[in-house]
Amino acid sequence: MSLHDSSRRRFLVRTAVAAAILPLLGRMATQRAAAALPPLPLTNAQAKALNYVEDATKVTSATFKPGSTCENCSFFTADTGACAIFPGFSVAPKGWCSGWALKKA
Repeated sequence: MSLHDSSRRRFLVRTAVAAAILPLLGRMATQRAAAALPPLPLTNAQAKALNYVEDATKVTSATFKPGSTCENCSFFTADTGACAIFPGFSVAPKGWCSGWALKKA
């Protein structure tokens, strides 16, 4: 076996290991990001303006559509609990606000 063959083999093994580890590192980063986001306070001015509630079963707004929750909204990111409407905060998956838009499949 030549020196060239062992270097190539070592490169291929390291590449395979890196390819296997990268998705795990991405998942860990997502979990850390989710832990870092504080829950949206109900006293937040934007939350009040958009009638945000943590439990969609308690919505009294006339614009509410039955079955609409944060978890099926296009602005919600399930991995982190983040909402594009409320940057820097996590929202309750079973919550709702008047900015709700159906997530396209």
